[in-house]
Amino acid sequence: MPRPTPKTITFTIDGREVQAPENSMLVDAAKLGDVEIPVFCYEPKLGNPVGACRMCLVEIEGIPKLQTGCSTPVKDGMVVHTQSPRVKQAQEGVVEFLLLNHPLDCPVCDKGGECPLQDISFGWGAGTSRFVEEKRHFVKPVELSDHIAIDRERCIMCYRCVRYSQEISEDYELVIQERGAHSYIATFDGRPYDAPFSGNIIELCPVGALTSQPYRFKARPWDIEGSGTICTLCPSQCNVTLSVRDERVMRVLAREHPDVDDGWLCDRGRFAYPKLEEDRVTEPLLRDGGELRPVSWERALDEAASRLRRAGTRTGALAGGGTTNEEGLALARLMRDALGSPHIDSRPAGKLPLELHRALAEPSLQAKVPDLEFAHAVLILDCDPIADAPILDLRLRKGARRHGVKIVRAGREQLLDDAQRAALLEQLRSAGPAQGTSTDAEQAALEVVVLWHERLSAGSDGERAVRALLDLAATLGLSRIDGAGLLEITTHANGRGLREAGALPNAGPELSDVETQGLDAPGIAQALTDGELTALYLLDVDPTESDRERWVGAMERATSVIAHAPFLTEALREHSDVVFPAEAYPEKEGTVTHPDGRPQRVRRAVRHLGEVRDERQVLEELAARVTAAVRA
Repeated sequence: MPRPTPKTITFTIDGREVQAPENSMLVDAAKLGDVEIPVFCYEPKLGNPVGACRMCLVEIEGIPKLQTGCSTPVKDGMVVHTQSPRVKQAQEGVVEFLLLNHPLDCPVCDKGGECPLQDISFGWGAGTSRFVEEKRHFVKPVELSDHIAIDRERCIMCYRCVRYSQEISEDYELVIQERGAHSYIATFDGRPYDAPFSGNIIELCPVGALTSQPYRFKARPWDIEGSGTICTLCPSQCNVTLSVRDERVMRVLAREHPDVDDGWLCDRGRFAYPKLEEDRVTEPLLRDGGELRPVSWERALDEAASRLRRAGTRTGALAGGGTTNEEGLALARLMRDALGSPHIDSRPAGKLPLELHRALAEPSLQAKVPDLEFAHAVLILDCDPIADAPILDLRLRKGARRHGVKIVRAGREQLLDDAQRAALLEQLRSAGPAQGTSTDAEQAALEVVVLWHERLSAGSDGERAVRALLDLAATLGLSRIDGAGLLEITTHANGRGLREAGALPNAGPELSDVETQGLDAPGIAQALTDGELTALYLLDVDPTESDRERWVGAMERATSVIAHAPFLTEALREHSDVVFPAEAYPEKEGTVTHPDGRPQRVRRAVRHLGEVRDERQVLEELAARVTAAVRA
């Protein structure tokens, strides 16, 4: 579906000639001329403006009444005034009206210091109020959920949160109760606001009405620092800003990247940060007398290097979680160069032929995240976006709501069965432009994005399913069509990056050929069970979480299990011989690769907790010790 290509027009605002996209809203176009029009209710991410707060009133020549800048599209030759006496009087009146019931509790409000209402009151308000009457009062704060509290006294009824709930996340939980001066925000049935993306309303609120419960009264804007990084809790890899105070993460905010996350966060990414400090492994552990006990780094490194050296080529390794590209490359070098073992994997689904990995990574076949919004159809294969990559669910909803994207869901059997595959193709083709309203060329260029999960390639039918997927892509001509292609959701947050770093049994860095092919993840488990492998290295992953039955037995039979782990799971506590404390993502430095192929930078926001060290350096130190011992 063609992306909008607006025509550029010229208009005049406060005596300045400004060029802007035709039909863009005046508040956005004004910024191109370095003119700010104050707003409360307007937020482009929410869709069409509603003109509810009236803060953006401007004067347009040729129109007798003042107009709302948020809902007025710019036209060629338009002349706009934002500093006229009529406009200033109207803006001062709106500010005075909004403050009529707003409490003057800025010193104790979490929004104080970063509050649009404060800024607009100083910049566009009169400075005084004529009202002396008693303000309205509510019980405060009211818990909307475990994560969100609302101070209804502060609410200015901009409707942003309600619009988000009903038009973006489409959970329809928030509503406006009562009418007129008695209006207030609440959940529809009075129950907690339980939704996977509820935390976004905190950032949308232009005052201190909606606040984060974990962050409430914990810090002020002037004693925190913002640090941009990437959330690696799932493959969505959303861009975030961590608010840091005294080397602790105090909150997580969205850092808008339209091509990745559209400026939204899921609740896991927004509220999981307190857990990143709880029950952490903060020092090396060594099994002694059947229990893991703290030891020095020197002893832990010596013991791990000794065990790896003894196992040598009979070592298997798995990488996962939020492992960076650099850490994956370091693990591959440790295994292949220092130990001479090719048995390394980052795919729980198992091995695929190298030709298939290369075909799936072909740049012409890669769909990007924005393509989910503009395609004619999105085929979802063996994937549950809201569980596997939550923020993509919002993108799919946006595409269906704003651009009429047709969403088709199917399973592996519909790819492998000839009759069902034919029906699937027909269903996808029917999502294109209607007959009689498009040319033959447009009909042929059907933009289809196939969103599929790594689990599609698992098991005995995995290779066959991937070949069928590539056949489907070839039939639809996806590699020749802009805005179409395949988008794989990997099991691990940086699954694609780890593959391209060489954490595969049959591929080196950049999917290069290797002399000796190793065992994949299921093969490593079986080899450990059979005694063919004796040591297992786990980098930020516990394989029992995806396949407990297979891996518990394998870890029991392993002579040595060495793990990098931020937390001790039950399996690691029972079976690990050496545990190195791993970094949480706010402590990491490196790069990750988004499922659509774009590299992203992970930046360290806080210092390491306890005795935690850089994982890449630990892997390089182990490789150096093993190599030195072999040469000696």
